[in-house]
Amino acid sequence: MPLVPATTEQLDRAAALLRDGAVVAFPTETVYGLGANAFDTRAVARIFEIKARPAFDPLIVHIDGDAMLERVAASVPPSARALMEVFWPGPLTIVLRKRSEIPDLVTAGLSTVAVRMPAHPVARALIERAAVPLAAPSANPFGYLSPTRAEHVVRMLGERIDLIVDGGPTEHGVESTIVMIEPRPTLLRHGAIPAAAIEAVVGSLERELSDDARPLAPGSLPQHYAPHTPVRIVDVPAHVPEAERTGAALLAFRESVPGYRAVRVLSTNGDLREAAAHLFEYLHELDRLGAERIDAERVPPEGIGVAIMDRLQRAGRT
Repeated sequence: MPLVPATTEQLDRAAALLRDGAVVAFPTETVYGLGANAFDTRAVARIFEIKARPAFDPLIVHIDGDAMLERVAASVPPSARALMEVFWPGPLTIVLRKRSEIPDLVTAGLSTVAVRMPAHPVARALIERAAVPLAAPSANPFGYLSPTRAEHVVRMLGERIDLIVDGGPTEHGVESTIVMIEPRPTLLRHGAIPAAAIEAVVGSLERELSDDARPLAPGSLPQHYAPHTPVRIVDVPAHVPEAERTGAALLAFRESVPGYRAVRVLSTNGDLREAAAHLFEYLHELDRLGAERIDAERVPPEGIGVAIMDRLQRAGRT
């Protein structure tokens, strides 16, 4: 099994593999990514093959600083620079006009590229050592739950990946927020940074999310982030009839409810950031039980709770 700790020696090994066209899974502060040299079309094609990802779904390119940004983006508007100064490094992806050197496969043929500078020290060290920007979607089969631990990647993709760097559990537990800058600032995906925080920097955001046929950003399809077990969103789990609880599992927000086959509580004190950090981890655990259904309790739609509900709603669509 190609699972290694995030030591200096193993990061050097991973960087060398990436330069040679390999695909390497690594931790970020959001979820684990499946990375390849963004300039290497053959390596990027392996990402799509490993994930069984459709070619119309663009990838995010991860960078380590301004020099690498200049190799990826054709221009950086003032509003984008303002966001970078506040939120980079961190869980914000910004869609910019791309340079011609970025293969069309990375951007699904779009003239724009999604870019972010991760804050996770392992991700930053790996990109710096590789000395190339990394195209990296989440390290999971397309449409399935995102991985927040290295063991999730091992279980889902295993030997199909050249190397998996274990950096422990991720901090945020949900993916980055994605914003398109031109022609006007637009929210493309809810994520770890609330929209209100972004609007405090660039003003009101359009909510013109991508359509089904041509996504402008990853994770914007109607059904995504889904476990194999059907998900049903419930307002008050205690009001679910007892007969419906027996064969089901519950993903509760603050309090356990008796009668379910299994229960995971996102945050006993109602901390939405803690809830987000546990979201995919607990869904992975409940999905492995073979329950007939997962009831997911609705969380308050405020702050990062909006991103949590976005993931649950996409998981629950069939």
